[in-house]
Amino acid sequence: MYNIKRTNSDDIDFQKLVKDLDKAMAIIDGEDHSFFAQFNKIDTIKHAIVICENGNAIGCGAIREYDVDTMEVKRMFVSVEKRGKGIASSLLNELESWAKELGYKKCILETSIKQVEAIALYTKNNYKVIKNYGQYSEVEDSVCFEKHLLDFKI
Repeated sequence: MYNIKRTNSDDIDFQKLVKDLDKAMAIIDGEDHSFFAQFNKIDTIKHAIVICENGNAIGCGAIREYDVDTMEVKRMFVSVEKRGKGIASSLLNELESWAKELGYKKCILETSIKQVEAIALYTKNNYKVIKNYGQYSEVEDSVCFEKHLLDFKI
């Protein structure tokens, strides 16, 4: 049975999962890892979620304000052995619901073009590719997405 808890970046389970995510991303990003890592600090995240199965943390995600109408999805991760079971979509839907409850109109996010599974997840969940934004605007290995929350029942 899954349990989703809303928390923040002080949560020990969230911190552990983010460490696992960072290890995986260091391999995927290779020499570009330090560039991307600078945008993924978690010390000030107010809105994080952890999904647990039988008391064990197996996935996480977070949102942080990008502008007055927009939350940016960050730090999405599901333990390798738990993938393919819809957990990432559940995490994403919970983040979107939370953003909507807080009055935000859309979510945006960035992922690497190397993250084929992540791109499939976001596409499946009605995210649309947009022009790379902010610090990712000139990064060729990035792909950015958005989803207008008011267009979907969450």
